[in-house]
Amino acid sequence: MENANLLLFAATVLPLICTPGPDMLFVASQTISDGAIAGLRSTAGICIGYIAHSTLAALGVAAIIAASPLLFAALRWLGIAYLSYLAFRLIASSMKHSRIPPPSSKAATNRFRRGFLTAVLNPKGMMIYFAILPQFMSHDQSIMLQACLLSAVFIGLCGIVYAVLSLAIAAVGSRGRFSDRRRRWIEGIAGGLLLIAAGRLAA
Repeated sequence: MENANLLLFAATVLPLICTPGPDMLFVASQTISDGAIAGLRSTAGICIGYIAHSTLAALGVAAIIAASPLLFAALRWLGIAYLSYLAFRLIASSMKHSRIPPPSSKAATNRFRRGFLTAVLNPKGMMIYFAILPQFMSHDQSIMLQACLLSAVFIGLCGIVYAVLSLAIAAVGSRGRFSDRRRRWIEGIAGGLLLIAAGRLAA
């Protein structure tokens, strides 16, 4: 595959990656809630989630799902339900007084897993693989190799954009110890961001 084609693909998907959606809002909510490390862990989970998408694309399974509107719609609403679930959990937590627990390895694992599921169930990511990625492939070359190269570009750009976003958001606010009142405000805002993401998908 020619470098010019990869650059054109990168220029095509970069604005989509930078457009606020479930992935970006999830990373932002986690960073606002618990700082840059939480955002970076969420970013890692999202990138791994898109590796699952790229595997499907390389194997040709994506074409089967794309040809089934019912299956795609089911995945879309599953993603909406998952984001809504996370949002309501944060909002419910913001309404309760509690002592702020110290960071734990379990919390880190949860952020990674949630980031993974957010990417896997994100229709915007699915549309990039189903509708945009095939447009940059040539039938006279290995479809699997082309899918892997284009996927690597997309995942790499996602990692860069979301990592920069995490660090930028963390730099704006000091990390310090949160009061319970501040914790409740932050969780409420984070839950609101995820509700916006779910609403964008539903619309």
